[in-house]
Amino acid sequence: VKGETVAGIIHDPVGKDWLIGAKGAGSHIRHADGALEKVRVAAAVPISQMTGAVSWQYLPEPERSRLARNQTKALSQFGYRCAAHEYRLLASGHAHFVVYNKLMPWDHLAGVLIHQEAGGYAARIDGSAYLPSHVDGGILVAPDKDSWQELRRELWAD
Repeated sequence: VKGETVAGIIHDPVGKDWLIGAKGAGSHIRHADGALEKVRVAAAVPISQMTGAVSWQYLPEPERSRLARNQTKALSQFGYRCAAHEYRLLASGHAHFVVYNKLMPWDHLAGVLIHQEAGGYAARIDGSAYLPSHVDGGILVAPDKDSWQELRRELWAD
């Protein structure tokens, strides 16, 4: 609505459930049996205890190598190469962060809103707000703003 995402749904056809978020209303998972459950991002922890993903394939050098080296500061990594599943992990508290460079709206509109409504924080790599019209500039998604700042500092450190 007027350039702002106000609702989003991520459907999992295998699990037969939906992650649903609406601006100001929180985020929920609608289970296959119809039950509705509120979701919440993972608690903030130091980077050494975080699990996260970095989407490597669209990063230029030397940034790709810097992030690969610095991601080892985190506890563990995952990479489904599917933004929908990765946003589901984050919004439901099963992982802490993701980094994406390419920002196609079908990959991020619903996920960013659902994550934010579940209590998380997302911003472009330069710190500016993510908008539906953005297709580049990268995005970092974290449990809260302090975690975002720590990840931004540590992942991009020389």
